[in-house]
Amino acid sequence: MPVCASLTVLGCVLAFGQGGSTFEVASVKLSPPIRRGDRVYFGPARGGPGTPDPGRITWTYATLRNLLINAYSVESYQISGPDWLGIERYDVTVTLPSGATKEQVNVMWQNLIAERFGVVLHHESKEFQVEELVIAKNGPKLKESTEDPNATPPDGPPVLKNGELVGPGLVTTIMMGGPRPTAHSVAKAQPLSKLTTMLGNTLHRPVLDKTGLTGKYDFTLDFMPDLPGVAPLSPPPANPANDASEPGPDLTAAVQQQLGLRLVVSKARLDVLVIDKAQKVPTAN
Repeated sequence: MPVCASLTVLGCVLAFGQGGSTFEVASVKLSPPIRRGDRVYFGPARGGPGTPDPGRITWTYATLRNLLINAYSVESYQISGPDWLGIERYDVTVTLPSGATKEQVNVMWQNLIAERFGVVLHHESKEFQVEELVIAKNGPKLKESTEDPNATPPDGPPVLKNGELVGPGLVTTIMMGGPRPTAHSVAKAQPLSKLTTMLGNTLHRPVLDKTGLTGKYDFTLDFMPDLPGVAPLSPPPANPANDASEPGPDLTAAVQQQLGLRLVVSKARLDVLVIDKAQKVPTAN
């Protein structure tokens, strides 16, 4: 449990995870600027317990929101704070003590975030908009996977030249070329819980699976992402009329058109982490 002076959970100020749980080495620095035409890997983190590289974690272009999600095992919509939490990006490399478990690593992330970003937070119960994922009128367009359900995904997981994953996983690649960024998600042998997590993180609100589908699926999803703070780094051509590409659908439309699923607006009361204090520039390595 996190350190707290109060006996109640709600309203408890959380500044650190647990004393004495730290990475052996940690490098946190601002990510380099994104240039027009760059192909940028936005995550997830690579390495750590259960991967081919258990003693090291590398994370490029991570936001502080990403780090909080990982450290506290929550979703993006469970974090309330300034907009820059999902805009400013950082390159993080950490070395783990031998034999560290995932639970221990989560506490190390909490301590790192508190130390390097000065994060102070507390819990609150809050009602806000959610999306329910349901089957669209004409039925789902998902493909039942033939992948071995016991296969272990490689660290990454990487994408082959033909766009297929080499093992189970879900990867989203964002292309900065063209007048606006575009996103391509590819999944193999994934339950819909992985899709709802991706949708929730992108939409910044809860997405609840109401489809009743229990299998594991292969699918792709192409859409035009909303990336505050990223798109301006890739200015449009001087004469947009000469650019032949057409903008793709937004995420909600893409889910219905390409997956045969639909997002329905609803409301729910959920527990959230409220960020009371944080600094954009991490303390020096």
